[in-house]
Amino acid sequence: MSIEDKIKEQIKDNAILIYMKGSPYEPKCGFSAKTVQALIDCGAEFSYVDILENQDIRQLLPTISDWPTFPQLYIKGELIGGCDIVTEMHEAGELQSIIKEAAS
Repeated sequence: MSIEDKIKEQIKDNAILIYMKGSPYEPKCGFSAKTVQALIDCGAEFSYVDILENQDIRQLLPTISDWPTFPQLYIKGELIGGCDIVTEMHEAGELQSIIKEAAS
């Protein structure tokens, strides 16, 4: 399986998936930590991929998603965005709604 196919399968197989630096329990950058905290605040059950442990994904994902930075949050196969967008959505109450919908 190619790296691109692996990424597409991860996104398809996980209702909520974050590509981040580190893990939810030990984020390796402030942006990843802030994004994970927004998900936790919303009660989201989510999967993650540590891009620091997966350099091939780290290099290829920005070309697939057309999004240059990390973290990258996907809900139901759709790229939601990075830290700023997720934080804004969380503060506006929009993130909670999308997460509830993804869980149902």
